[in-house]
Amino acid sequence: MSNIKEIYSKINSVQNTQKITKAMEMVAASKIRKIQERIINSNPYIKTIYRLINNLAFSNLEYKNSYFIERDIKNIGYLIISTERGLCGNLNINLFKKILTEIKIWKNKGAKIHLALIGSKAVLFFNSFNIIASIIKIGDNPSISNIIKLTKIILEEYNKKRLDKIYIITNRFINSITQVPTIIQLLPIINKDHIILKNKFRDYLYETDLKTLLNTLLYNYIKSQIYHNIIENLVSEQAARIIAMKSASDNSGNLIKELQLIYNKTRQANITQELVEIVSGVTVV
Repeated sequence: MSNIKEIYSKINSVQNTQKITKAMEMVAASKIRKIQERIINSNPYIKTIYRLINNLAFSNLEYKNSYFIERDIKNIGYLIISTERGLCGNLNINLFKKILTEIKIWKNKGAKIHLALIGSKAVLFFNSFNIIASIIKIGDNPSISNIIKLTKIILEEYNKKRLDKIYIITNRFINSITQVPTIIQLLPIINKDHIILKNKFRDYLYETDLKTLLNTLLYNYIKSQIYHNIIENLVSEQAARIIAMKSASDNSGNLIKELQLIYNKTRQANITQELVEIVSGVTVV
């Protein structure tokens, strides 16, 4: 890179890139705070509806909902939540590696795999798999209405016993530095507190029959779980993007310093060469 104009042009190009990465870092930092507030606001609702569902399910032994019953595993469903855009480091790559490992394990056991996908990156990566539903372009501010159709498709497959177990795989936000690919069992619902609940049954007065009430609550719970994990992945995406863009900005700064050093050396060499030529010309005369 001996041409001084090329070096100068390269410096300007890297500086412009650095401005973009710094701006993207600031935008991601602004978004992450808003998304975290939505997670905090949704947590009490999910915990309350989960506790209510378990109380209802185990307070009446005459009716057992199929969403609590384990089946022989022949068909596995995975709801994979990825990002819409890139520039977020290894966030999607780590997620896809984990799901591919899980898929291989279940295939070795003879199970068939069915996928429901959220996010453009997952749709592109898993396009050769058996996809039962997909959503793209949900944006940074998704609502429950965005996932109603997908939720109904998943539940219909489960109700018709075309799926025996359903998992959600998403990125779990630990802190601003750590985001972990996590697999959560969506169906059948695991009741971790059933022993405690059996000793604390409460009798309810229903405005409708238990079956209708429980089915409605279960549908809302599953829908809320999917939505909550989408939000969890969004906050992980913004945290990963902050780190990736900061790293890109730092690398750009280092590259600019190196280019400026080369630029100064080249400019000095050109000046020296011109002086030599002038002095040589004077001597010849």
